[in-house]
Amino acid sequence: MEVASLVDTLAQTSLFADLTRPQLEAVAHEFDEEAFGEGQKVLRQGLSGSGLYVILDGSAVVTRDGEEIARLGRGDFFGEISILTDGPPTSDIVAATLLRCLVIPRPDVERFLLERPHVMLRMLRSEANRLRGMLEWRS
Repeated sequence: MEVASLVDTLAQTSLFADLTRPQLEAVAHEFDEEAFGEGQKVLRQGLSGSGLYVILDGSAVVTRDGEEIARLGRGDFFGEISILTDGPPTSDIVAATLLRCLVIPRPDVERFLLERPHVMLRMLRSEANRLRGMLEWRS
């Protein structure tokens, strides 16, 4: 994807909504995109996580112990729990369709978030909503 198109796509995601166009351009230049074919595992439960993935296009299925627990689409992100807890991924992430992601490598995530507190706050809010949803579902 060309940089201008990538910047437009990032601007439409809630995670990056507070960034200016120059900040979005910097993100687009700094990090790479990866594509995954339908059915391809992006992260494997129990193995080391490789980065923070932001879905640019397509969808993914989240499974834990073989059971589907969520579906993710454009603008959603994954891989953060493994990085923030310094542990292995808690779920498998499998491309449900052709999946394109912006990937922030594990060694860069902490710096990336600290330099962009608005992104970190949006990620924290998203995590809190995910946790609330899981707790409500279980009760």
